[in-house]
Amino acid sequence: GPWAGPVVAAAVILPPALGVSIPLPPDLNSLNDSKRLTERKRHELVMPICRLALGVGVGIQNAHHIDKLGIARANEEAMRIACHKACRALKRCGRAAHMVRLALIDGKYTVPRLGLDQQALIKGDQRSFHIAAASIIAKVTRDKIMVFADRKYPGYGFAKHKGYGTRVHQNALQTLGVTPLHRQSYRPIRELLLQQE
Repeated sequence: GPWAGPVVAAAVILPPALGVSIPLPPDLNSLNDSKRLTERKRHELVMPICRLALGVGVGIQNAHHIDKLGIARANEEAMRIACHKACRALKRCGRAAHMVRLALIDGKYTVPRLGLDQQALIKGDQRSFHIAAASIIAKVTRDKIMVFADRKYPGYGFAKHKGYGTRVHQNALQTLGVTPLHRQSYRPIRELLLQQE
């Protein structure tokens, strides 16, 4: 995973039966796992997803929280926040939150203390429109955070590598040092900090 930046999760509540008895709108025909789409395509899909969605929520846990909780728990917390925000958005648009009967979770595990019935789906972003839409919202949000971080911390290349441990990022760390965006509990960052002591 990335060495710098937050973990971002999203929850998207789409109309029931979308893609079954309700056809997918033409502007969402390319809806798929965010990793299988170009950056441009992901950006193009954000507005159609938000127009169609009954509720959207985003949860963010920064590097400090990742270091404190560990990546798995920080990710769970981001997912809880995202789900609660999506349900609140559903209420704000005049729909009852009890309409949400099941949370589809991308991956192998469900989210503790979510407060909703859940089903974990391995490769869920390839199997569910809801999860694919959420993966796009999360990826675009995180990428925007890292583009902003590139302006705040010039020289690291965050806008390009988004915090992953590329050669450019490694060289910048050697030259410029660790920022508050870096996950200090991650071995490469922890080792660099020990070298600098």
